[in-house]
Order: sequence, then structure tokens, then C-alpha cells
Amino acid sequence: MEAFSMDELQVLMLVGMFLLGGLTFVTGVAILVSGAWGRELRTITTQTTRLAQKGIADDISGLVGNASTLLTSINEMMRTATGIGVFLTVAGALLMGLTVWFVIQAP
Repeated sequence: MEAFSMDELQVLMLVGMFLLGGLTFVTGVAILVSGAWGRELRTITTQTTRLAQKGIADDISGLVGNASTLLTSINEMMRTATGIGVFLTVAGALLMGLTVWFVIQAP
């Protein structure tokens, strides 16, 4: 069995770190671009808004309260998905930047 030299091990670790950063970055951008599940979430939001309006018109307070709670939950879910996307994008960029910095600093 052939062992890696120290230089080969460093290069292997840096390539792995850069690839992990790239994958993390792409995943974060994909989450941001998808817009927290896109069309399906917008459909649910519009249907819930219509349901709340129907509840107001027919004077059904329980329906309005539940629709309001659902809209609040959807809003929080979208914020959470956006936060996760931003975090993954920044973490990936940081990993790739650190890798480049390590390569530049190497003698």
C-alpha cells in the first residue's frame, strides 16, 4: 500500500474543500432561485387568501382565523428557506475563498 506524501495529502484536502464549497454554494443558490418551492407555494397562498375572503363574506370567524394562521406559517417558511439559502451560499463562498487563500499562501 502506497502512502500519500504530505504535499499530495494537502492538495487532496484542498481539492475536497473546494468541491465541498462549490457544492454548498450551488445548493444555496438553487434554494434562493427556487423561491421556497415556487409555484406551489404561491398557489397555496392565493387559495388561502380567497378562503379568508370567503370566510369574511360569510361571517365564519374560525375559517378566517385558520386561514390567517396558515398565511403566517407560509410566510415564516419562506423566510426560513431564504435564510437557509443565504447561509449555504455564504458558507460555500467562504469555503472556496479559504481554499484559494490557502493555495496562495503555500510556498
